Amino acid sequence: MALLKETDFGTPAKQGAPVTLTIDGVDVTVPEGTSIMRAASQIDRPIPKLCATDSLDPWGSCRMCLVEVEGVKGTPASCTTPVRAGMVVTTQNDRLAKIRKGVMELYISDHPLDCLTCAANGDCELQDMAGAVGLREVRYGMDGANHFEAESRKPVDTSNPYFQFDPAKCIVCSRCVRACEEVQGTFALTIDGRGFASMVSAGTQIDDFFSSECVSCGACVQACPTATLMEASVVAKGVPTRSVETTCAYCGVGCSFKAELQGDQVVRMVPQKSGGANEGHSCVKGRFAWGYATHKDRVTTPMVRDAITDPWRAVSWDEAIGFAADRFKKIQAEHGKGAIGGITSSRCTNEEVYVVQKMIRAAFGNNNVDTCARVCHSPTGYGLKTTFGTSAGTQNFKSVEKADVILLIGANPTDGHPVFASRMKKRLREGAQIIVLDPRRIDLVKSPHIKAAHHVQLRPGTNVAVMNALAHTIVTEGLVDEKFVAERCEDADFDRWRAFVAEERNSPETLAERIGVEPETLRAAARLFATAGNGAIYYGLGVTEHSQGSTMVMAMANLAMATGNIGREGVGVNPLRGQNNVQGSCDMGSFPHEFPGYRHVSDAATRDLFEKAWGRPLLAEPGLRIPNMLAAAIDGTYRGIFVQGEDIAQSDPNTVHVTAALEAMDCVVVQDLFLNETAGYAHVFLPGTSFLEKDGTFTNAERRINRVRPVMKEATGLSEWEAVSRLAAAMGYDGMTYASAAEIMDEIAALTPTFAGVSHARLDSGASLQWPVNAAAPDGTPTMHKDGFVRGKGRFMVTEYVATDERTNRHFPLILTTGRILSQYNVGAQTRRTENGRWHAEDVLEVHPHDAEERGIGEGDMVSIGSRIGATVLRATITDRVPQGVVYTTFHHPVSGANVITTEFSDWATNCPEYKVTAVQVTKSNQPSDWQEHFRDVHERQFVVAAE
Repeated sequence: MALLKETDFGTPAKQGAPVTLTIDGVDVTVPEGTSIMRAASQIDRPIPKLCATDSLDPWGSCRMCLVEVEGVKGTPASCTTPVRAGMVVTTQNDRLAKIRKGVMELYISDHPLDCLTCAANGDCELQDMAGAVGLREVRYGMDGANHFEAESRKPVDTSNPYFQFDPAKCIVCSRCVRACEEVQGTFALTIDGRGFASMVSAGTQIDDFFSSECVSCGACVQACPTATLMEASVVAKGVPTRSVETTCAYCGVGCSFKAELQGDQVVRMVPQKSGGANEGHSCVKGRFAWGYATHKDRVTTPMVRDAITDPWRAVSWDEAIGFAADRFKKIQAEHGKGAIGGITSSRCTNEEVYVVQKMIRAAFGNNNVDTCARVCHSPTGYGLKTTFGTSAGTQNFKSVEKADVILLIGANPTDGHPVFASRMKKRLREGAQIIVLDPRRIDLVKSPHIKAAHHVQLRPGTNVAVMNALAHTIVTEGLVDEKFVAERCEDADFDRWRAFVAEERNSPETLAERIGVEPETLRAAARLFATAGNGAIYYGLGVTEHSQGSTMVMAMANLAMATGNIGREGVGVNPLRGQNNVQGSCDMGSFPHEFPGYRHVSDAATRDLFEKAWGRPLLAEPGLRIPNMLAAAIDGTYRGIFVQGEDIAQSDPNTVHVTAALEAMDCVVVQDLFLNETAGYAHVFLPGTSFLEKDGTFTNAERRINRVRPVMKEATGLSEWEAVSRLAAAMGYDGMTYASAAEIMDEIAALTPTFAGVSHARLDSGASLQWPVNAAAPDGTPTMHKDGFVRGKGRFMVTEYVATDERTNRHFPLILTTGRILSQYNVGAQTRRTENGRWHAEDVLEVHPHDAEERGIGEGDMVSIGSRIGATVLRATITDRVPQGVVYTTFHHPVSGANVITTEFSDWATNCPEYKVTAVQVTKSNQPSDWQEHFRDVHERQFVVAAE
């Protein structure tokens, strides 16, 4: 494929009544409010421009886009002039050509003419526009004051590892500054100085980009029309020559990208304007942190070992698969069919996940399949299915642009879902209000041009109490949308819920002390949300990773239904999924009680459908969840596991318990890119493929099914689904002989009603589909529950607040909660192998100044953090972002061992671990923990590869 160039219409699209005008003798009809520039581009009459681009509001500073309008004096800028009915426009004549050429001469007179050696040669808008206006000479010469001669040229800023800034090539078009403001919303850049001294600056007190507030999203680089801001990879390798469209493999936003290459080598990743989830924006991870795919640590050859104390031995695919199959069959012969199972990955494609759960059910002969969604969003599935009838969020991301009030609960989008956060911030700058429910003061509480209407800084573990207090206010103050409830919800369930939340024990006044928030703050937040017009709920792991995670999801659903905020744009209950395919891994039947499409294994009709398709009898009883697998392994009844792209030894709670379970097994098979912590306890390593090598689909948090296309040939010689299919065959099951990933999707569509209208061919033709895609919704479903709930009528659930069993005491007086940081991703296996480590080289522990002073802890001190489960050592940072009594850390570095501390408590309905509430003590320390000594020993002993 040649280099894919998306048309730049100059200014953003508008929505309005149609208006017809004439441009260069051609009639064109466009929405009211459209600029002349955009209207001209739509009839292939592009007008020269430099400061304009269709991702930014019109600016009108470069004076290149002047046109003539009949009846109007002068030459207005086409980017800032809206069309009107009957307007007659001329875009090209001798007068306009002369003006444009003169303007271009001024630009070129202060620009280095080093095009042949410039990194942007062939990909430079200034160069293109000089050609478009026919510039052949510069009458003003090149001898006057300028910014590019040696004595006046400022040095190139190469501080950022991913892009450079060359001020000598800047034409001060302000596109980078505007992109940082309008698209990203960080406001890190400005134009410093006036007149000839004007220049782009990353802050008046900042010397370089790396030290500034820049978040390296790449919006400024993408907006720059010259080589002023340029990717370091392009500077090093040259301009790319071809493109492949694919999908980012980081968070659940699911951004669409163009991988731009030279031959088989990726030069850069460019966010795609036509991407439904991101519409041309990106974050530092998706835009720049893709180098892990070719990192030297990648294992591309299968490996085996008899015991985990032995060195790894590289073998052929046939030997590795045969080794695994023989061990699995031996275990089942000795301990029964249910003695093995597997875990699917939310980092893999739908097709790859589907074949793993199929292998377990059909080839292993049991339902012992689970997924990493167990430890993040399983309460979402349970809670939303119970109340609404389906296990997914209700809106698309674009819906937030119509929200009037946003209730953000237990999520930190600027770090965890930054591209969506930029959409949200833009809406907030336009006048929407936000209520933040979080123990920690996240950026959205207060950041440039944004201030939360209310920060409900609740105590960790009191989520349900807060929701009951809000609901109490809404019910007792007459703020319920009675019409919506009467038409759309179950009467008896609502009456039961109304009576429950109206009880005085659920009032803000009664619950305030327990929650740690003033009653009036709770009441004001409830009133604001209930009277918003369009009230939208967005939430993250701060909701689900609690002992009452499922209860909390149902409480949010109750609140949305009670206020009528379901079934249209700008409202809804929206989980912000953590990994790229958490939604898809759940859709594909990765839970032990459900087939693909969330249909219970006990349903005879569903089971019959799959038995006929797969040619095997299937069990009607649910299998083991991950916690049950681990417990059974320690008990000796569960002996083998297939782990697809999941590092349970780092990501799951109570690390010592997890590793003990892995050590107790006779066969652990890991399929992954790198030798991760779980691989330290494995007997077989099957090399996986990076997203740049995958062929299939991801499903993002808005249920959007995105194509993942292979940018390069797999380095392993075998795709992941092929390896799984071969393992199934070696186990004696021949029902997985697929010719392609597309064929797997065809089987998914045939067996899964919500995917009935999905195919690779349809997605490749340009369709952007959000499930359900079926006869009732052939083009997908951006907004769920428009005319009725999937279950018929919405079901209100009584949400009794039950305090967690994890309590502080004199030995463990602080509460630890956890989260993510922008530059890193989950267990860090990918991002730690990129330059992102320069922003976050280690996990640190945030401690409130009062708690630090009590313990004699200073900034940067090493501290021991211990719970009743275990202990580790981290570096402390003193901050009032956390309230007194709460400490906070991330979990991106395995040596930190955050999950050595977390407890065995979990959600009552789904076993989702309670990561967010752990009672701890923090003390100064200069010694590594026992666990960290063990960690280093494991790495020395278990990650050895035998010499060939």
